[in-house]
Parts: sequence; structure tokens; C-alpha cells
Amino acid sequence: MPQPTQSFVRNCLLSVLDADGYAAIAPHLEPIALPKGIVLIEGGMPFTHAHFFNSGIGSIVISTADSRRVEAGLVGREGLSGFGCLLGADQCPQTTMVQVEGDGYRVAIDALRSACRESRSLHETILRFIHVFISQTSFTALSNVSQSIEGRLARWLLMCHDRVSGDDIALTHEFLAIMLAVQRPSVTTALHMIEGYGFIRARRGNIKIVDRDALVEFADGMYGVPEAEYRRLIGPFS
Repeated sequence: MPQPTQSFVRNCLLSVLDADGYAAIAPHLEPIALPKGIVLIEGGMPFTHAHFFNSGIGSIVISTADSRRVEAGLVGREGLSGFGCLLGADQCPQTTMVQVEGDGYRVAIDALRSACRESRSLHETILRFIHVFISQTSFTALSNVSQSIEGRLARWLLMCHDRVSGDDIALTHEFLAIMLAVQRPSVTTALHMIEGYGFIRARRGNIKIVDRDALVEFADGMYGVPEAEYRRLIGPFS
């Protein structure tokens, strides 16, 4: 299978690598569809592959034995899943699943580790992404304990908007309830409130961002810091 050229890939991490860094990882990139609902990493099971997203969104979900679940973080074209393998771990308790379908490349864990040993550029770029992801999850924790459901939802919609092309996000109320760890009626009420302000337009299975700037203001400081850190250390989400 021919290797994808660097100008062709839409994953931001792959696109900013220097020539040596991309040459180290390119032979191991396997194109893959990422349909909605597919599990990329099963919590408590050994890592097998990391995934560089070209499009779509993956959710990192933590759950308990009694089936309580909440999203701890999300990843799209700005990053990759399975990065814990580069931190000395062979598995993690979180499950990573695709919440918005897309496509990308998968890389066997041993191949990713080998490529990172070969290329300092590749290794350091992924480590900078991990730093930004930790910042994202820190703000998620702060948002969960300090914001209303409406504020949390606004932040989460902005994060999804960063990772899709266009203003439409394919999301159901049921999935939103899982991600925000609330009951479905609470999601419906929050969506109606934000829609009433004119920030979004919600239809069955789809949410359209209408006024992004107003949505950012409504998120009340919980959105923007990790995103600025990404731009500072890596580059734009494009």
C-alpha cells in the first residue's frame, strides 16, 4: 500500500512534522474508516493501535462497575488516540470510542514506539499534544464542578465544532447525555435554552452552530485556554 504524502494528510500532528519525523511514521500509517460507535481502545485491555484522526471525533470515556459514565476528553484531527503507550503504559482504564464518524490512520503500538525512538521531532510533537490534552481534561474537571449544564454543553459544542468541517455536528441527545453525565431531559432543556438565545439550531441528530462568538462568551472562560496552548505549541486546528 503506498504511503500517504505529508501534503495529503489532514491530521494536524502529522502535517507539522519535519521531513525526518514524517519519514519515520509514514511507512506505518494504515488508512482506516472510523464509523460512529467503533471502540478504538477498550478500557482495561492492552493497547494494540494508536489512531491519527483526519476527521471525526473520538471520546475518551471513563465508567464505573455500576455503569456510570462520563467523557473525560475528546480528540479529533488535532491529535491521536492511544498516546498512553508512549508514557510507559500497556493499557488504560478509559475507553476511547468514535462519537462522530470520520477517517484517519492507525499505527501498531510497537511501530509507533519505534518511530518515536527514531525521530525526536515525532516524539516531542506527540508529547506536546499530550501536554495540551492534560490541559483539556483539567478544564473539563473545572467545568463539571463549576458550570451549569448549559455552560458545560456550550463548551463541549465548541470543542466539537473545532474538530469538524462546517457548522453542523451530528450528535444525538442520548449521546450528549452520556458525555455530560446527565439525564436526557436535562440535555433537551439545555439545548432548548441555548437555541433560544440564537447560538445554535438543534434538529434530530444534528446541531448547527449559528453564533460561535456568542457561544464562546456563554462558555464563560471554560473554553479557549487549552486551544490557545495547542496553537502556541503545535499550530492551528486545520
